[in-house]
Amino acid sequence: MPEREAAARRGWSAVTGRADYLRRAARGAGAERDEVLLGAKTVIAAMVAWVLARYLLPPSVSTFAPFTALVALQTTVYRSVRDCVQYVLAMAVGATLAASLAALAGVHGWTFGLLTLVAPCVGKVRRFGHQGAQVAIVGFFAFSSGQGQIAYIGHLVEAVGIGALCGLAAHLALAPARHTHHRQQAVTDLYATLARRIDDLAGTLEASDPDRDHLRRWRRDWHGLSAECERIRQAIDTEIENGRMNPRRNTGGAGAALPRAREAITVAERGMDHLRSMTRTLNHALDSGELVALPTAFRARFGAVLRSAAGAMEEIGRASPTDPDLLDAQIDASAAELERVKQERTTRGSSPAVHALQGTLLTDGGRLLADLRSGWEGVAGK
Repeated sequence: MPEREAAARRGWSAVTGRADYLRRAARGAGAERDEVLLGAKTVIAAMVAWVLARYLLPPSVSTFAPFTALVALQTTVYRSVRDCVQYVLAMAVGATLAASLAALAGVHGWTFGLLTLVAPCVGKVRRFGHQGAQVAIVGFFAFSSGQGQIAYIGHLVEAVGIGALCGLAAHLALAPARHTHHRQQAVTDLYATLARRIDDLAGTLEASDPDRDHLRRWRRDWHGLSAECERIRQAIDTEIENGRMNPRRNTGGAGAALPRAREAITVAERGMDHLRSMTRTLNHALDSGELVALPTAFRARFGAVLRSAAGAMEEIGRASPTDPDLLDAQIDASAAELERVKQERTTRGSSPAVHALQGTLLTDGGRLLADLRSGWEGVAGK
């Protein structure tokens, strides 16, 4: 009885989760709507291809039409055309191999074995991409069902053509939506999160009683932010591909905006390495008691450097054009303040442990500012 109730709860949870997914798809543009539309186009294209092949071609080849329609409907138009071309090439080579063997040596067990040996090797040619297996699959059909006859291969080509036309027509009639703004906004949100994290680090450094649990939680959160960077990078790459062969018009500046967004992710990842190092250093210093031993003036001035770096990072991540002079001045001011903190550190006496802690923080801060400067120049194309 408890197992049945648990199964019922899981089933209900799956139903409600799918309903929420469909509501999000209906509510606005996004990944959910794209997936629902792609599924609808796939169903329609495969159905039309099957009906046409059923009435126009022999039953032995009609299945190839809806299958080709599935191949021709991928996430982007470019990927659909690429996979469709690769599939047609693989089909043509497989059918040619089968027809050649049947015509030259006849349909026998040993010739089928020879086809089984040769076709997979040919399918490994890089030009076929991940459709290489179709060389052997189509070859088997053409050899076994069609006996290598030219008439069967002609019907097979017609079925594949019907499926390709139905799939590509469905894709072009309702082309995938463009999401340049969404990808830019994801980068902006990531930079805003990193800027808040730098502000929090500055607050921890300045606080008289830092929150140890809060700092430890940050150390775990860095893994999640790294995964988020990779997810955004993949989404940007997909959107760049989505712009190829897409009949939908580009939004203003989309061609340059997406490569800049991808470069901005690289800058964020480099900055994250230094922030992770600072978090680890502060955590160890807090556990050992060295953090509270830092001079108050050092903590305040280094905290100001971090807050200035947070402002620069948030400025870099903006979706709208950034004022280059303002950002350069901001990074220059931060670097000058960091240099003054370094000079004061070298002239004031402190214990070796505190001196080493200051040096580690200053090194990470300097590297962060250097990467922000070089990264900003890369993003802006300076």
